[in-house]
Amino acid sequence: MRTEGISPLRRRMIEDMTVRNLSPTTRETYIHNVKKFSQYFGRSPDCLGLEHVRTYQVHLVSEGIAWATLNQVVSSLRFFFGVTLGRKDLPERIAYARRPKTLPVILSPEEVAAFLEAVPSRRDRVALTTAYATRLRASEVTALCTHDIDSARMVIHVANGKGGKQRYVMLSPKLLGILRAYWAIERPRRPWLFPGRGVDKPLDPSTLNAACAAAVEATGISKHATLHSLRHAFATHLVEQGVDISIVQALDPLHQCRHQNHRHSEEPARAFEAHGAGAAASAGVDTAGLSQRAWLVPPFRWRMSSAATARPIARPMPATSIVANTA
Repeated sequence: MRTEGISPLRRRMIEDMTVRNLSPTTRETYIHNVKKFSQYFGRSPDCLGLEHVRTYQVHLVSEGIAWATLNQVVSSLRFFFGVTLGRKDLPERIAYARRPKTLPVILSPEEVAAFLEAVPSRRDRVALTTAYATRLRASEVTALCTHDIDSARMVIHVANGKGGKQRYVMLSPKLLGILRAYWAIERPRRPWLFPGRGVDKPLDPSTLNAACAAAVEATGISKHATLHSLRHAFATHLVEQGVDISIVQALDPLHQCRHQNHRHSEEPARAFEAHGAGAAASAGVDTAGLSQRAWLVPPFRWRMSSAATARPIARPMPATSIVANTA
């Protein structure tokens, strides 16, 4: 974040966030929220107090702001007053909003299959399948590099997750086959697994969100399905297939240990392999191989050649390679 040409107060807040190693996204969000707070009253934020914060919160609620967004504003103001201004009495008096408990939208395996098959772009379809099979967020999927696919250990390295945290997620052999076939066809520009239109830039997460919206409209699914719904769907499908719920909870990025126990990750991976008409079918893959479903492109346009079909793993592949050995 640039600090040239900005006020000393904002520079100090940026420095406070930098020394605490807050993620770039968090820093931008905090600065934006404090700026909007200041603009609402037309005064410098260091001249405002608790009553101004309360008035601003009432205003945001009256505008119909989402509760999660409101709590982001609260976190920003608590940091600004408590850390940057050193007013230790204020943060605890700025109340968070109680989040309403809502049930997530859950797609059935058949709905997931229809949802993914309605995505016309091969790149977007494979990216969404990866999100479903690994429970990655849109920003995490689009930021994947080819060297993040570790086929020797059967894991995917998430280098920049939410909050700047790194972690590993399971890599199903079926998903590895899909990624290898995709790489053999597309030959994406390195280092990105899913490159965007710009030079040396990854796919923008908004592109995947737009693809989801178009797929929902094309399939006529009545549920408000999003990419986030795919993450919930996979966890639900695992539970329905008999995977221990404690293991499914361990896969949640919000609770997952940084050094994941691979013995725990193997069971969901096996469930993803064995779903058949269930969750594996949702990813457009059957146990007979990729070529029968021609999964990477619409079947009425193109059928995958045998050379691009992923084969069973005979030996560990290099961590930097997702290309199937077709020899």
